[in-house]
Amino acid sequence: MEEARTVVRSSEMPALHLTKWLSLLPVLGLLASARSFSAPVATAEALVAAVRDGAEGAVVEVAAGTYELAAPLEPKSGMTLKGAGMEKTILTAVAAWKPAVTTLPDPEMKTEGMDTRAYLIRLQDKASKVTVSDLTLRAPQLHGAIFGFMNPDLHLHHLRIDDVLWSGIRTFSMERAKIHDCEFIDAGGRWEKGAPGEKGGITGGAIFAIWMADSEISHNRFTRTQTGPADEFYGIKVRQGKRCRIHHNTIETNFSMEFPFENDEDVEISHNICHGTISIPKHAGGPVPASGRTFHIHHNWMKDSYSIEFVRNGVEISHNLFDFDPAKDHGNTISGFGQAAAAGPALFHNNLVNNPGRGVIWINEPYAKLVVCNNHIIARHTATPRTEGLFGFAAECDFKTFRFEDNIIECRDQERPLFRNDESGGSVVVNNRLTGISDTARYENRSTKTKPGLEKPLKFECGVHGEVLVDGWVAKPVKR
Repeated sequence: MEEARTVVRSSEMPALHLTKWLSLLPVLGLLASARSFSAPVATAEALVAAVRDGAEGAVVEVAAGTYELAAPLEPKSGMTLKGAGMEKTILTAVAAWKPAVTTLPDPEMKTEGMDTRAYLIRLQDKASKVTVSDLTLRAPQLHGAIFGFMNPDLHLHHLRIDDVLWSGIRTFSMERAKIHDCEFIDAGGRWEKGAPGEKGGITGGAIFAIWMADSEISHNRFTRTQTGPADEFYGIKVRQGKRCRIHHNTIETNFSMEFPFENDEDVEISHNICHGTISIPKHAGGPVPASGRTFHIHHNWMKDSYSIEFVRNGVEISHNLFDFDPAKDHGNTISGFGQAAAAGPALFHNNLVNNPGRGVIWINEPYAKLVVCNNHIIARHTATPRTEGLFGFAAECDFKTFRFEDNIIECRDQERPLFRNDESGGSVVVNNRLTGISDTARYENRSTKTKPGLEKPLKFECGVHGEVLVDGWVAKPVKR
């Protein structure tokens, strides 16, 4: 009997324990989520204390209002700093917090010699998984809005960064970051020294990243309203990018992006609206990674005739609409200004080019392994007017490795040569439909059975959340 009673008691115990724990689950759930449901802070003092004293992983919610800071906030690993929304929660600096500009421009590639505390938010070094969102960060007298050093898995979204001296977001060694749905307004660039009109050296950028890998920058809007000595402005400025995606941004600045560094690898730049230049030059073109590709620039709407700054090896440029105002004919679509020979390769295909100014591609340095195919190019009378050849290359290029094939190239209103020198005629020129081209005696251009032009019609959405539809030669707003 005793043995039987033992069996009964032991079989009942789990059921009793389960019932007890089930009854406690609602309480445990509330305790586990208490941090997320705590009341938002509503004063600058409470905000500073919440970030300073909060534990790693804490959620700090900030009520609507304006918060004047006298020193940077320093979020810890896993911490979330969340406002009530852009222009509802505003972080700014007290008038007395005015860091010296003697450290600007900063040393760019190292923190020694720069003031890393001249930012509204200065992430703790190596703090991971920090999130900052739903705020306006405004600091006209500070060097920037957010600074971070070795902060993996950083998540920045729904921020408005409005008016800073040097760089809106300034990071070193950023991995697996996501920056999206932000607005950058006058968020960096050149600053003015004491003397009126005296520029402060190297230009900053709204996002200025040193060593960025496996990261995504998307659906952000970059605008510049200031004019005068400080009107130069980079939207996105990166010193080395690896396996990064930059897509669906609208960048209304004179330099949309700059990547002038060694060892860039598999950087995808797509579905952006770029009012300015994408700069990707490197001495001798830079090394080609094992993947074979440094940059893939595709499905962008490019609006400035000085669209891409070259040279770079291992680059593919495809399926873009280059759409230029004929009154602004100052640039070549692709321009290379260097001296050192570059080995290539580069592939330029399935693009539409409307109203190139000086020309389509001009490369000053000797280059090799260039393929231009399946593009449609229409050149019209320009303001200057431009009469030079559409393609200009150094005489020392390895033209036997150049290939121009299956393109439609039209010069309307005014004839122009295809090439700017006789040496370029050594390129392989095959099956191009040429109209208004004056130097056809330089090359054979034999016909094939292939149809020239784009392989498929060009149609894609671009800009912030696909705000513009490119349909062939026409770009128009998308109605949602």
